[in-house]
Amino acid sequence: MDEITITTTDSLEGREITDYYGVVAGEAIIGANVVSDIAAGIRDVVGGRSASYEKKIAKGREEAKADVREEAREVGADAVVGASFDYEEMAEGMLWVNISGTAVRTRRA
Repeated sequence: MDEITITTTDSLEGREITDYYGVVAGEAIIGANVVSDIAAGIRDVVGGRSASYEKKIAKGREEAKADVREEAREVGADAVVGASFDYEEMAEGMLWVNISGTAVRTRRA
């Protein structure tokens, strides 16, 4: 596996876990520019959803996943199992995105 696989499950189909390296985590802080975000929110809220905020959250998730992949790579893992995301409002306009899971080494079953 060239790319570090991230899964919410505790195993990977067709692969056997051979080594456990412990918990790895990745974080991202998403900040909101209040003036531009209010204007964008007024323009793009449809059915109670804001496309601009959804894009920011998706970007935060991708940044957090990149961090967890790098941490897993540093310990010699090729996958992260049992991954879960957590979202927390840190302050007005600031959202913390965290992903954590167990770094593992696998081989074909």
